[in-house]
Amino acid sequence: MSKYITTPIYYVNGEAHIGHAYTTFIADTMTRYEKLKGENTYFLTGTDEHGQKIEESAQKNGKPTQEFADEISASFKNLWDEFEINYDKFIRTTDEDHKKGVQKAFEVMHAKGDIYKDFYEGHYCVSCETFFPETQLIDGEYCPDCGRSTSVVKEESYFFRLSKYEDALLKHYSDNPNFILPRSRANEVINFVKGGLRDLSVTRTSFTWGVKMPESMHDDKHVMYVWLDALLNYITALGYGKDNANMRYWPASTQFVGKDILRFHAIYWPAFLMSLDLPLPKRIGAHGWWTRDGEKMSKSKGNVIAPKEVADVYGVENLRYFMLREVPFGQDGDFSQRAFIDRINSELSNDLGNLLNRIIGMSGKYSEYEIDSVDVEKFHKKEIDAMNIILDSLDSYMENLQTHRYLEELWKLFSIGNKAIEEHAPWVKMKEDKKDEALATVALVANILAKASIMLSPVMPKTTNIVADALNFTIDNSSYKELILDKKLLKLFNIKVVPPLFPRVDEPLMPEAPAAEPNKQEDDKKEVTVAAKEEDNLIEIGQFFETSLKVGVVIEAEEVPKSKTLLKLQVDLGNGVIKQVLAGIREFYSAESLLNTQVCVVANLKPAKLMGMVSEGMLLAAKDEDGLCLIRPEKPKKAGTPIG
Repeated sequence: MSKYITTPIYYVNGEAHIGHAYTTFIADTMTRYEKLKGENTYFLTGTDEHGQKIEESAQKNGKPTQEFADEISASFKNLWDEFEINYDKFIRTTDEDHKKGVQKAFEVMHAKGDIYKDFYEGHYCVSCETFFPETQLIDGEYCPDCGRSTSVVKEESYFFRLSKYEDALLKHYSDNPNFILPRSRANEVINFVKGGLRDLSVTRTSFTWGVKMPESMHDDKHVMYVWLDALLNYITALGYGKDNANMRYWPASTQFVGKDILRFHAIYWPAFLMSLDLPLPKRIGAHGWWTRDGEKMSKSKGNVIAPKEVADVYGVENLRYFMLREVPFGQDGDFSQRAFIDRINSELSNDLGNLLNRIIGMSGKYSEYEIDSVDVEKFHKKEIDAMNIILDSLDSYMENLQTHRYLEELWKLFSIGNKAIEEHAPWVKMKEDKKDEALATVALVANILAKASIMLSPVMPKTTNIVADALNFTIDNSSYKELILDKKLLKLFNIKVVPPLFPRVDEPLMPEAPAAEPNKQEDDKKEVTVAAKEEDNLIEIGQFFETSLKVGVVIEAEEVPKSKTLLKLQVDLGNGVIKQVLAGIREFYSAESLLNTQVCVVANLKPAKLMGMVSEGMLLAAKDEDGLCLIRPEKPKKAGTPIG
């Protein structure tokens, strides 16, 4: 069975940041995992290089557009090569084969009647390369996705009949509940489609940096809309429009994207494929964003993290492990050097590295480095059974993109190993002339390390190869079948002495991020609510309107562990916008009582970190001596309705 795994193609208006690395690490890990199991895989990544924004960025840098795109694209490719990302193809939308494939798709859609010419007048966001109806704008001007100012544009355009596929898309979501993962992300997509789809402008005449129209259209003044061009890369990379050489890999098994481009991949992309009579991808995995020490990263703040800088001082495999372990897939994550160092020292150095060092030392002292599994099952059946239960559970976590749970469960194997050494104390057994029991414990731990290394190899391939070499075996599909599926043990071997895998880190190795401006929301002990009270300070009406108050619908609610006051809510603010809000109302409301109810939200707050999680807004509430109550609309209102 073939598996096709993709990252989004990265936009070349700037160099790679930590979010790009996260997406690529996940896709690379999934690819390696499927190959370990013996699957025939194809892994695609690359760069998105067309559009008005690229043209403008090149002009600002005083370079020809193609030269600018070449440089930024090369920086991505070189970084992934340095990180030993195991991709099969690195596609660029300026590749000639890609352009021909896009032109072919345009002709097919046009011949089917799904593309027609008309005039478009609307609000256009250059940053997002997207038109928005006035009803979706913030304050009648600003982009609902990025917050930047839009401009009114009127131009001739070819349109794709997106509205035609509204019912088909909703049926697909219903019939395929795992099409969008995590499932919580599907709600925003479904709500957006249910709100009605407008036909999509798919060409431009206001700039020239894009894929030209097919010659058969006889219309040179138009170039392809960047999203039509970009999304089609997933099939042009397989030869669509040329020779179909690798189209056997389609449909994709997993397409990884950031949550900010989920709408394009879960609505536009499936509709394009339906028009082309091609099957839809099996699933789209949408991950969250990364902050730094609880603050949103931005160039103006000077706190953007370059993945190469981190990898140069901490090691790329340590970075891979931290990012995949630190955050549940789909949620926003926070990069903190202190958290990173803690995981290196406690989990990598103490749990894994120290366990290997212990059995190297004991085997050298007790058996001249020879390890034999002959008595392991005799003396350690309990540990073997516990190990196999964990190993059998791992595939479901990876299948559901839960890399943090995968690694969390995998690490329990090292706990079994360390606990076995403490409980059975081989040094005591040697003094008691019970050498066979002592050596069985050492061999048990060697087998735990071998099996754990196989399953850890998709995340940390180079590190686990060092462990496997020390244990005299090779990590591949054969050892996966023998040691994992068939549950066999290592044959008689001599262990090699290796230096410590993970030297401890005592102090941060990178400069800390610039200090953030004081933010009252960062006090974990304070409730995330706005209590009604009188203020002595008067404000201008303009100051009031700087606050964006909106009606929201609570679509998910749960208690925050270790907090007596906080509930974690996912609040739908309309137009596909879902915000996570940590609200200090647990004493007054249960999580269940809030589901599908309406709340009033301060929607334009800077994200704040509470109890290690990001909160993106506040609920309006009133509190007095009788308790707290939420401020709610008198009658139900549409999600996202402005308050004021």
